[in-house]
Amino acid sequence: MLAELAAANAAYDVIKQTIQNGQEIYEAASAMAEYFGLKAEIQKKAHEHGYKSDLEAFLALEQMKQQEDELKQMMVWQGRGGMWQDWLGFQAQMKESRENEARSKQLAKQRRKKALINTILISSGAVATFAIVVGFLLFILTFRG
Repeated sequence: MLAELAAANAAYDVIKQTIQNGQEIYEAASAMAEYFGLKAEIQKKAHEHGYKSDLEAFLALEQMKQQEDELKQMMVWQGRGGMWQDWLGFQAQMKESRENEARSKQLAKQRRKKALINTILISSGAVATFAIVVGFLLFILTFRG
């Protein structure tokens, strides 16, 4: 998680420097996307069972919360009107999109597993049927001869 936090801090520094240099906030879009993607990843890791340090996760998320508050102020004062609300809406859409993608991957995995099981069952049935037919033919040939 320290690597993710370091990367998030680097992305935040790019965003902050972009704003301080008088550039428009949208010029730091890739850094913003990276920052919030890493935030989601850190949150996910913080909620996993067996995470080695609850305090570390809490402090990392707390630091990101403070950075996000600073980013909000930058968007409100240096961005266009309504930009923060638009950003929150965009984040919600992207979260829903990631959840839908994860759900689709899970369904595809289940379909592949089901197809594999069906293939194995059909193959086993075909082999068993072939063995029974061959056995029956051998039985007939043995008693006929």
